[in-house]
Amino acid sequence: MIRTIVIGPRGKMGRLITQIAENSEHLQLVGAVGPRGRKYIGQDLGQVATLGRELNIPVVDDLTTVIEDCDVIIDFSTKEMGLVVLQLAQDYQKALVCGTTGFTSEEMALFQQASQTIPLLYAANTSKLVNVMSQLLQLATAMIGQETDIEILEMHDRWKKDAPSGTAKELGEVIAHELGKELAELAVYDRAGTGERKPGTIGFHSVRMGDTPSSHTVLFGGLGERLELSHHATDWRGFAQGACDCAVFLAQQPPGYYGVADGLKL
Repeated sequence: MIRTIVIGPRGKMGRLITQIAENSEHLQLVGAVGPRGRKYIGQDLGQVATLGRELNIPVVDDLTTVIEDCDVIIDFSTKEMGLVVLQLAQDYQKALVCGTTGFTSEEMALFQQASQTIPLLYAANTSKLVNVMSQLLQLATAMIGQETDIEILEMHDRWKKDAPSGTAKELGEVIAHELGKELAELAVYDRAGTGERKPGTIGFHSVRMGDTPSSHTVLFGGLGERLELSHHATDWRGFAQGACDCAVFLAQQPPGYYGVADGLKL
């Protein structure tokens, strides 16, 4: 069994990851870590993650007190907590699956550096279907990317902290790299004002409202027609299942930087 620690077990992803890991044939929960000051610190993980039963695992606020007991850490928390977890994973030589978003390019470089000494899998989206969508985008971009206008529309709930979403950026990077460019060269955010659309750019549009689930659509606009590739999530279970499957994969790998396509063998 792969001994697993969940970071942020009260969050919408943390709760589902805990539920799936508890029922996994491959993962064994050995710890859970929440942010300092939260009322649930010290309570049983089963209660915190609303499993309806106790697991005899208290939620702590200091990763160092439990990290030596694990093989892999799954972190879907905040960027501030994520950077702390990253450093400790390096210090204690533990595999890390991170799905937290909102990191700067400089902070993402720290993940790349860490992967030289630990197995590390970073993904803004651990859904299998989203990653199938990425492969379809490669094909579509190769065939029509040069002759169409490309726009990315994403929707999330009112509580999401970063925009565009990490998934939208990853989709944009897939398209840009297929075009032989870096996303920073092509991305246009918050389009406003007057003037025609600049050819060859990738437009990003973010919607934040209510409890809207994750939704991403990439549009390839031609003259007289358009192609749309979309993914719509009805809940977060597919993302959590993907994260747990990636943890099983990662715990058995040497140091390196991995993606969901590696973890899910896509």
